[in-house]
Amino acid sequence: MSVSLGYDLERPIRKPDLSSPPVMTKRARWLVVLGFLLPGSAQVLAGNKRAGRFGLGVTFTALLVALLMLGGLVFARAATLSILTNSIFLFVLQWLIVGLGLMWLIFGIDTLRLTKLVRVKRNWRVPVAMLSVLLTVLPVAGAAWAATLINSGRGAIGNIFVGAPAVKPIDGRYNILLLGTDAGSDREGIRPDSISLVSIDAKTGQSVIIGLPRELVEMPFPEESPMNALHPYGFGVAPNAVSEWGGCYTTCYLNAVYTEVENFPETYAGLYPEAESRGSEPGIEATKDAVQGATGLDPQFYVLLNMDAFSNIIDSLGGVTVTVPERLPIGGGIDEYTGELVNVDDWIEPGEQHLNGFEAQWFARSRYGSANGDYDRMQRQRDLQAAILAQMNPANVLLRFQEIAAAGSQLVKTDIPESMLGRFVDLAGKARGHAPVNVELVPPTIDPEDPDYGAIHSLVAEGVAAASPEAEGDSQ
Repeated sequence: MSVSLGYDLERPIRKPDLSSPPVMTKRARWLVVLGFLLPGSAQVLAGNKRAGRFGLGVTFTALLVALLMLGGLVFARAATLSILTNSIFLFVLQWLIVGLGLMWLIFGIDTLRLTKLVRVKRNWRVPVAMLSVLLTVLPVAGAAWAATLINSGRGAIGNIFVGAPAVKPIDGRYNILLLGTDAGSDREGIRPDSISLVSIDAKTGQSVIIGLPRELVEMPFPEESPMNALHPYGFGVAPNAVSEWGGCYTTCYLNAVYTEVENFPETYAGLYPEAESRGSEPGIEATKDAVQGATGLDPQFYVLLNMDAFSNIIDSLGGVTVTVPERLPIGGGIDEYTGELVNVDDWIEPGEQHLNGFEAQWFARSRYGSANGDYDRMQRQRDLQAAILAQMNPANVLLRFQEIAAAGSQLVKTDIPESMLGRFVDLAGKARGHAPVNVELVPPTIDPEDPDYGAIHSLVAEGVAAASPEAEGDSQ
């Protein structure tokens, strides 16, 4: 009895009535749809069972892995993101997706063969064939697109991040030095236009952004810093390794520390010998130490943003929306005889504006038209960075991923380890739930030409406290 029942269930698909066009038409439709939903199922029902079982096994394994990843993003987000941003995992995933696409293509073609189109109703032959081709081409094209995106992402990760072990937070926080410059990091004598230190709570993502003026002077160096032996009383303060009367080879400003160390080996050769192996440079490590001495926070990583490349990434994002505080010139300069602004190419008008890459670059770099000069420019650069991050919503990033990945390798240089990328992506998601605390070390609060570093340390400590989670019982 059971044998007879099994035969009756199998017969319409595996052993159909070939002389019945209605039966063959219905069978063909079922095979095409089932083959699309579960590659291998059409072969199990009507073709090579061994091949079909292999296809179903691969399909269910892929679905299981996808479900595990989704579960990981919900219950173990940081660890899962670390896996998903690992270049080796991405390489394996890329070729597994390519393999899935090829399998789908082979099974799709074989499913069309199994439909026996010549036995299908005449008016259904073309629709069944078109449906079969469509349901084969779409997933194959999707697999190709996904593999291409993964390859672009893997390339960007490899170009931007370094292969180094993870670093633990300091006092529960990660400290990242942001340097914005108009010059590429490989050019001689770079001097950052904007300098910020971002301190992020390692659990909640709450952050404090400390804006440092580039003209800050006499920064003390930590005792363990090799710069402390050369400038024991502060950068440029007498006596030092440059002269018994003090001074520097450069301007003695905070943004000149990089140039000082990189361009004058007669005094600074041999400092920070391990910097290059960690994806950094001696000049950047010296700048980290100067910022630590100035703020009391130890920068563990740096991110160098090439302002020239902002234009490319903003165009890749389809432009960026910012609030322009005042009319800003594009181009131009001050006439040395009249003191007037001349040779302006165009203007960025005040108010909410959607800027392309070229306009946004001038929004960030324009030196004229602002009452507070460089300090207003520093704020505009931070506003632009925030606007870019806001524009990087998932839909926009997926739509333009390849262009963004290509621009990103030109925009960013960092010593953040690849192994920590997932952790920082997770913190970035958490940070969206908190407004960052801003500490601006600019006039009138701080005079960069006569700074009180005790007062600066207190301001920074207050900012960190405001950007820290409340201890249990504090809100009661």
